[in-house]
Amino acid sequence: MAVLVTGGAGFIGSHLVEALLKRGEEVWVIDNLSTGSLQNIQHLFCNPRFHFVEGDILDEQKLDEVMSYCCKVYHLAAAVGVRLVVQDPLRTLEINVRGTENVLRLALRYGCKVLLASTSEVYGKDVHDGQVKFSETDDITLGTALRWGYACSKAIDEYFARAYWRQKGLPVVIARIFNTVGPRQTPVYGMVVPRFVQQALMGEPITVYGDGKQVRSFCWVGDTVRALIGLMETPGLEGEVFNVGNDEPITIEELAYRVKEMTNSNSEIVYVPYEQAYGPDFEDIRYRVPDISKIRQAIGYQPTLDLNGILERVIEYERQRLLVLSR
Repeated sequence: MAVLVTGGAGFIGSHLVEALLKRGEEVWVIDNLSTGSLQNIQHLFCNPRFHFVEGDILDEQKLDEVMSYCCKVYHLAAAVGVRLVVQDPLRTLEINVRGTENVLRLALRYGCKVLLASTSEVYGKDVHDGQVKFSETDDITLGTALRWGYACSKAIDEYFARAYWRQKGLPVVIARIFNTVGPRQTPVYGMVVPRFVQQALMGEPITVYGDGKQVRSFCWVGDTVRALIGLMETPGLEGEVFNVGNDEPITIEELAYRVKEMTNSNSEIVYVPYEQAYGPDFEDIRYRVPDISKIRQAIGYQPTLDLNGILERVIEYERQRLLVLSR
């Protein structure tokens, strides 16, 4: 039986598909290419164990057909990125809630194990005032602004998944993914690292939203993929929630200066008010760094790259990409 990756043409999804194929798995991908790209998986079409279906997880008939071939599902398909969520909150809610319900219902029908990709956004506001890393047992605290619709939809996904496990016995494990970085990530939907790197390499102003004092951590995509596979393959984790990320904190302002230094860029660092970047009533999270002790204990997970190592690889990837585009 094969493995299904929903959203497998996306940034994390395409790297996950590569890793699964290297493990000898037969892999199916369903992706509507709204935020994913065929370019991310073009090099995989020559592999006889790779199968791609252009389709939407809201299309239950097409999803049913693909899932009937599979015994495991990595459910990554979702509306993602702060900019996309702010611009189209209704679509965000529809895809993330109805689409996930379709995946869970069909997984139960075909006896599939599910890895649900959730997000650090579900933690919502920083109730610890930047003093404590987010733990899986922390309460969820969301605001009233529509930007929290994404977090709310993914929280509902988690409750759906846990309810299917408790009431129906569907084997499912939940991964709350913190900021993941690597090749193929696009800045179009608000991803900060590729945006900073591209701006620095092109000599454009490096745009920091807000005052830059907000704290984040960044995880290498290879480490995230390794964690997802580990959570799927390790028995006894069903019904559990795990943070997936790197616990090395940095302010966005410091990140901008580090990118500028590592690219030897002459770019100016410019501060852009949130209302100018995302519109009125936008709320940001001041501090979001994971406690990864639970996943470390469960599967021996430990990030392999620190932030400098991640940035070196992203900068080199973007340099090569811009070189190709300039020819």
